Amino acid sequence: MTPAPARRPLLVDTTLREGEQFAAAHFSSEDKRRLALALDAFGVDYLEHTSPVASPGSERDLRMLTGLGLRARVVTHVRCQEDDVRRALGCGVDGVNLLFGTSALLRAASHGRGIDELLAEAQAAIRLARGAGVEVRFSCEDAFRTETADLLRIYTAVDAWGVDRVGVADTVGVATPQEVERLVSTVRAAVRCDIEFHGHNDGGCAVANAAAAFGAGATHLNVTVLGLGERNGIAPLSGLVARLYLTDPALVARYDLAALPALDRMVADMVGVPVPFNACITGETAFTHKAGLHTNAVLREPRSYEALDPAVFGRERQVLAGSRLTGRHAVAHRAARLGVPLSPEQVRRLTAEVKAAADAGALTDDELDARICAFARSLPDAPPSLPTAERTFHDSPPSNPR
Repeated sequence: MTPAPARRPLLVDTTLREGEQFAAAHFSSEDKRRLALALDAFGVDYLEHTSPVASPGSERDLRMLTGLGLRARVVTHVRCQEDDVRRALGCGVDGVNLLFGTSALLRAASHGRGIDELLAEAQAAIRLARGAGVEVRFSCEDAFRTETADLLRIYTAVDAWGVDRVGVADTVGVATPQEVERLVSTVRAAVRCDIEFHGHNDGGCAVANAAAAFGAGATHLNVTVLGLGERNGIAPLSGLVARLYLTDPALVARYDLAALPALDRMVADMVGVPVPFNACITGETAFTHKAGLHTNAVLREPRSYEALDPAVFGRERQVLAGSRLTGRHAVAHRAARLGVPLSPEQVRRLTAEVKAAADAGALTDDELDARICAFARSLPDAPPSLPTAERTFHDSPPSNPR
C-alpha cells in the first residue's frame, strides 16, 4: 500500500493585516500589491488583509487584492457583525476571519458581552458568510487566558454551525509550547473542522508555539514577513519555515524557499527596519562561520555546523578568516582560494600574524588578502606571480545533500 502523503500546514500570511499593526508599518497600495504578488509567487496558501471597515483605503486595497487573480486565497479579518461581513463579501474575498475576545478580561475590557451574547452574534455572522459560499474562520481571541470550558462551549457551537476552521489565538504571547500542545490537542478532540493557530511573540515562543500547534493537530498557521505585528509581532515566515524544514523538508517543499531573503529585504525596506541579524535563514550572518574549530569542520563537512543547507534558501555560506578567533584551516583555505600555495609551517606562521593583527580589530577581506599576498612575497621561494588581492569572494564549498 502506498503511504499517505505527509500532512503539511497551510500558511496564512497576515503581513497585510497583523503586519500592518506593527508600529512602523504603513503600506501604500503599491506596497500591498507588490507584497501580495511576491507572497503569492512564494506560495503562501492564504493572504489575510485588514478589515475593509478599517478605512476607505483599506476597502479599496482589499478590492485591489481580490482582483489580482492570485493563487492564494484572499481573506479578511472582521468583527462578528453582519455589517462587517457584508462589506467584506462586497470586496470579493475568498473568506472571512471572524473573531471575538473570549477571556473574561477581554469580555470586560473590550466588548462587554457575555458568552451567550457572543454566540448569538457569532451565529448570525457565520450564517451570513456561509450563505455567501465563502470560507469562514471563527477565532477565540486571548484563548490561553480563557477558561477551557468556555472555549470548548464556543468552539463546539461554531463547529456545529459549519465554520471551516476555528482559531486558537495566543493574543498576548503568554503560552508555552507545552500549553499550546495541550490546548490544541483538546480542541482537536472536540471539533471536526480545521484549526488555525495565531501566536504572538511577547514571551519569545512564537515559532516554537506554532510548531507545537501543528504537531498537536492545527492545520493552518499564521505568519508575517519578519514577524511584524502588534507589539513584538508573531511568528516570522522565515523562522517558521526553518523550523518546519528541520522537522521534515517535505512540509515546506511546495514553497519557493530561495525567495525568502528577497521577501524579508522587501518588507524591511517598506517599514524602514533592518532584517534582524539573527533572523533564521535571511539574517546577514545566518550562514557565517568564524571560530577556528567551526571553520575547520565546516570546510571539511558543511553539515558539521549547518543544520540548514544555505543553497536551498538561495544563500551562500561565508567562512571568516580575518579575526583573532581564526584557525589555520580557514587561513589556508583563504590562501588557496587566492592561488597562494603555502606549506603547513608557513600557514601556522601566517595564522599567528593574522591573529596578532586582528587583536586590534577584525581584518576585512581585502586586508586579509593583502596580508596573505605580502606574506607569500616575503618568502624565499615566493612564486613568480601572485594575485593582487583586489577581489573578494564568498566561501561556498559544494553543498552536501541533507
